[in-house]
Amino acid sequence: MAENRPLYLGPRLRRLRRELGLTQQAMADDLEISPSYVALLERNQRPVTADMLLRLARTYRLDIADLAGDDGEEYTRRLTDVLRDPIFADIDLPALEVADIAMSFPGVSEALLRLHGAYTREQQALAEQRAAGPGSEAGDPVREAQAFLASHRNYFHALDQRAEELAGEIDQKGGAEKWLGAKGVRVRFLPPDVLMDSLRRFDRHNQQLLIADTLDAASRDFQIATHIAHTAMRTEIKQTLREQTFSSRATAALLLRALAGYCAAAIRMPYARFARAAEQRRYDIDALCSLFGASFEQVAHRLTTLQRPGEERVGFFFIRLDEAGNVSKRLDGAGFPFAAHGGGCPLWSVHQVFRQPGEIATQWLELPGGERFFSIARTVRGGGRGYGKPSVLRAVALACAAEEAGRLVYAGDVDFDHAPTTPIGVTCRLCHRSACTARAVPPIGRDVLADDYLRTAQPYAFAES
Repeated sequence: MAENRPLYLGPRLRRLRRELGLTQQAMADDLEISPSYVALLERNQRPVTADMLLRLARTYRLDIADLAGDDGEEYTRRLTDVLRDPIFADIDLPALEVADIAMSFPGVSEALLRLHGAYTREQQALAEQRAAGPGSEAGDPVREAQAFLASHRNYFHALDQRAEELAGEIDQKGGAEKWLGAKGVRVRFLPPDVLMDSLRRFDRHNQQLLIADTLDAASRDFQIATHIAHTAMRTEIKQTLREQTFSSRATAALLLRALAGYCAAAIRMPYARFARAAEQRRYDIDALCSLFGASFEQVAHRLTTLQRPGEERVGFFFIRLDEAGNVSKRLDGAGFPFAAHGGGCPLWSVHQVFRQPGEIATQWLELPGGERFFSIARTVRGGGRGYGKPSVLRAVALACAAEEAGRLVYAGDVDFDHAPTTPIGVTCRLCHRSACTARAVPPIGRDVLADDYLRTAQPYAFAES
């Protein structure tokens, strides 16, 4: 005979509420119970009755089997596995104590599991970094995701085609909000504090897409398009991700978000129309912003994707960094040699535009191998959606091959063969220009000479071989 035990779902209930973006008061209203009872359920101080289980399943359209799973047993199993780690070998950890912690203190269990997970990932990343050597993306989800995007030159044909079809459907309906309305989804704009400081949240129970009302028009439209991508194009995005096996779930999660953003941009700026406008306006980003109701950064992103077979346009490399030089985004739509390391040379104007916020800086660049490029850089601001709200100033840059610069309004009539170029390196460790006064560290493979009797203007002097 099966043992009848009380069912405690505290952590799972709390997780569900947060995923739905609900306060305890809102959940209590949905379930027709008191907020204090919700709090007791979440703290495992009250078991979940059969009636309450049915209410949860019916109200939030959930599967009872998934909802009623035993978190305590799952935590016990996971904690037991973690505590087998040799680092705990000299500690007496009776199975009953482990089970007691898992059943009675699910919050503490989750904290321990997260700590051990972080420790394990760091250990693995360090080991793989030493084994693989510099430049390997092994163990780094961000670099692995960047490598996947770069391998496709930041163009995904199936996604772009489907997004173009969706854009046509949306135009026929009179806009994204009306298109969603026809699907039974209402779009509402609410203050950030009501949304618990999120920019976008989908209320599945009430079929409402909630958007922060402090966003500008371009950001609002992009968030709506992102929701459409996550729902109407989910199958196509998942299929694209199945083409390759990734080393971690984190990589897949990052790429899911990146590809949803890609699809949102493709919906807002359909390929054929955008590519035609880009050529007609000579890649004038501000003009394209006005035509498509998009931001400078959104248009810059989209310009990196114009690689449709037979309809290719100028190939761009995109980078975004902060004032400390930390690279937060890198998109390679042209296979440039500095895609893996770009952003490290202080001679590139992308590091200097912080002195003149909002102004576009152009620059002709030459890498140590002789490759030449044309760069457009400007600052963009994120956050700060209201007085006193923190904001961050970043720099973004687009670079194209020098021979294609004549198609850009920014290059004017300058002949790229005679344009004054700035010599830059992909990173100091890989740049062997000995005359660079901006060098931070010596390059790999060069011996530094002693300077007892000679001090040059450059930070280091190198042996000839």
